[in-house]
Amino acid sequence: MAAKLHNVYLFLYNSLQAIGWAISLWRILISFSSTKSVNGAYASAGELICFLQSVAFLEVFHGAIGIVPSGVLLPLMQWGGRTHFLLALVWSINEVQELPAVFITFFAWSLSEVIRYSHYALNCIISTPPYWVTFLRYTVFIVLYPIGVAPGEMWLMYQALPFIKERNLYRDFLPFSYYNFVVVLLLLYPVLWLKLYLHLFKQRRSKLGKLQKRKRG
Repeated sequence: MAAKLHNVYLFLYNSLQAIGWAISLWRILISFSSTKSVNGAYASAGELICFLQSVAFLEVFHGAIGIVPSGVLLPLMQWGGRTHFLLALVWSINEVQELPAVFITFFAWSLSEVIRYSHYALNCIISTPPYWVTFLRYTVFIVLYPIGVAPGEMWLMYQALPFIKERNLYRDFLPFSYYNFVVVLLLLYPVLWLKLYLHLFKQRRSKLGKLQKRKRG
């Protein structure tokens, strides 16, 4: 009974996330199509994306209590990195909200999350989703993940540094320099990102390999 309730809950959670990210992607593309500019990504979808990403902390909890096999560390790293980027930087510094890096990041995130959450939702109702759905889930990250990180997240963090330094951002809340923290984070980002990226490749080999064996069988 508990397993069935977990399955229903996960189906609803993943379906709602997929719908939310699809709406975000639609808003971003409509804004780009109507204005012929990448500057409106945050205005069109920023608040919704901040909400969806905040709610995604539930995925850390899912791993912690064992209703999904993801564990805690990797979901926490991904959630923490994205949430810091969104709330501490983009949401807090108006001047960076219309930069192209925001459009690049939001587009890459939205497209990848529509695919990821749709795959998870299907997994909750059918044991083996169509091969093409699983293939997309474990393939599109190869392109979208680096795009979202390098010309997206890292580039925006670098562009935000002058504003952080000028305002001495978060000086009343932190016992250390937030400017220095972001500089160090930029230096560490490639290492932290590579850990997650390689983990996704490991997942890809495992998931697609199992499907190929079933096909041959």
